[in-house]
Amino acid sequence: MKDTRRTRMVLGVLLVAALAMITVDYRGGDHSPLSGMRSLGAAVFGPVERASASVVRPVGNTFGAITDAPGEKRRADRLARDNQRLREQLRSTRLDQDRAAQLQRLLGSAGMGGYKILAAQVISAGQGFEDTVTIDAGSGSGVRPDMTVMSADGLVGRVTRVGPATATVLLATDQTSSVGSRLEDSKEIGIVQGAGRRGLGGGGTPLRFQLLDASAPVRVGQRLVTLGSQGERPYVPGVPIGTVERIDAATGGLTRTAYVKPFVHFTSLDVVAVVVAPPKTDPRDAVLPAKPAPPPSPSPTPSPSGSPGDKSKKKKGKKGPKTEADGTATPSANPSSGG
Repeated sequence: MKDTRRTRMVLGVLLVAALAMITVDYRGGDHSPLSGMRSLGAAVFGPVERASASVVRPVGNTFGAITDAPGEKRRADRLARDNQRLREQLRSTRLDQDRAAQLQRLLGSAGMGGYKILAAQVISAGQGFEDTVTIDAGSGSGVRPDMTVMSADGLVGRVTRVGPATATVLLATDQTSSVGSRLEDSKEIGIVQGAGRRGLGGGGTPLRFQLLDASAPVRVGQRLVTLGSQGERPYVPGVPIGTVERIDAATGGLTRTAYVKPFVHFTSLDVVAVVVAPPKTDPRDAVLPAKPAPPPSPSPTPSPSGSPGDKSKKKKGKKGPKTEADGTATPSANPSSGG
């Protein structure tokens, strides 16, 4: 179709007519004189519009998804990073709270024993034949070899090697570990030795206590503390060790062996302390945890024989004749006066 003056005039007239019809229809509202034409147009062109929309809409959605895909991926990645950061913050908060509680208990134990301590954290476990852990405190913090290491629960071990920022701790469960120890109450002394990793876990007793006096009294449930070393190294006195769980029967030897369950959970060490200065006086049993209260004894139940009916039966039995085992009757020991 050629672009001539006539065609431009026709197009202009049609546009003016369309605008006029739109204006009249808009101002008329529901009573517009063109409402009939509007209904007719909706009836004629409505199905065509719905059909074209059902064809065009999926194509438009697909095109929109393709164009928006990079932005959506970036948004999903950002949300995933935010979630990961929030989870790490929550985990860190919980760890900080747990470590703060451990440190508070550790300070309480050190205060009862009069120990001057340096708090540290276990950062790795030894992989060799020795039972060792590495802590994040070294010579730069005042740690020296042969210093006692404890936790809030009791004895952990002793420092064996020291670096500028870390130190190696030989655990009390190691087979080469020997700790002078003393029983509570009786004050009998002996040596606690480690049984190695085979005694850890599963409710095992990784410590053995050998009494120097084979005839000395020892019982299950007694607790032990460190005796202390010459010059307070490698062990200071009074640090809780564990509880006697079973005792070997004496066989006429020079020593007697008991098996000890330690207070410390060696498989879950976290916050520990290096004792950098010993106590001024031996704390004895002051650092031991309080003994658990004994379980309440069951209340006595009334005996069935104490019921009034049984008493009446007993009285009736006294008045009647006694019966021997063979079933024969014998006269009563107190016959009535009227008989």
